[in-house]
Amino acid sequence: MTHSRWTRRNDDELTESAAVTEVRQEIRLSMALAEAVYLRRTELDLTQTELAHRAGLTQAKISRIEGADAVPTLPLLAKLARALDASLNIAIDEDDAQVSFTPHTSAA
Repeated sequence: MTHSRWTRRNDDELTESAAVTEVRQEIRLSMALAEAVYLRRTELDLTQTELAHRAGLTQAKISRIEGADAVPTLPLLAKLARALDASLNIAIDEDDAQVSFTPHTSAA
C-alpha cells in the first residue's frame, strides 16, 4: 500500500498533498451543488423526471447531478436555473463552497 498522497510536515504531523486537497475541494463543490438542486427541486415538488423535462435533460443526468457524480457545464447550470425558476448563486472561498438557488418572485 502506498501513502504517497500524504507528506510529512515534521516528525509528528502528516499533511495531504496539494492534489488530494484540490480533489476534496472539487468534491465539496459537487456535493454543495447536488444538495442545492435537490432542495430546490423538492421545494417545487418536482420529480427528477419532471425537472429533466423542464430543463431538456434526461432523468439520469439529473440523478448524476444530485448524486454529485457529474460536473455540469455553465450552459447546463443555466438550464437548471431556468427549469428551477431561480437564480443560481455560487460562492467559492478557499475552504468553503456555497451553492444556492434564489427563487424568482412573480408579481401578484
